Amino acid sequence: MAIDAVKAYFSQFGMEKNIREFSVSSATVDLAAEALGCPGCRIAKSLAFRLNEGPILVVAAGDAKVDNAKYKARFGEKAKMLSPEDTLSQVGHAVGGVCPFAVKAGVRVYLDESLKRFSTVFPACGSSNSAIELTIPELERYSAAAGWVDVCKNWSGEEKQENAGA
Repeated sequence: MAIDAVKAYFSQFGMEKNIREFSVSSATVDLAAEALGCPGCRIAKSLAFRLNEGPILVVAAGDAKVDNAKYKARFGEKAKMLSPEDTLSQVGHAVGGVCPFAVKAGVRVYLDESLKRFSTVFPACGSSNSAIELTIPELERYSAAAGWVDVCKNWSGEEKQENAGA
């Protein structure tokens, strides 16, 4: 299972015990927010896209939507999400548990600016009922992000928000 790969990945940092597993689904932003008792905007959703040079993940705040014009300006191609089957085979995680940790070789991870307004966020951990709370510097480090991008729209507020509601 992908969650086992993520636990093994985090064990090298002594972080595997910080992974939370729920008795309920956390497969969507709303379900994850409910399971964690936090606002949906603090869920760090991982979106899988196909580029000519291979698959990428864009990790964005739960309330952000991909802006096609910004995406094309940044990556030079139209945003094409991977199918659930391709996400599993090319990234290594099933939809509902996609995360930027323990991904297959060649998958590049980008973090969207929509995350920077929070002190901590909650990405999934390879299953549809898991998450971990990470600071933004920790997310950068553990995701081995290729960089920051600004490819989303409709997220609430440009100013930094401290962990409201959690």
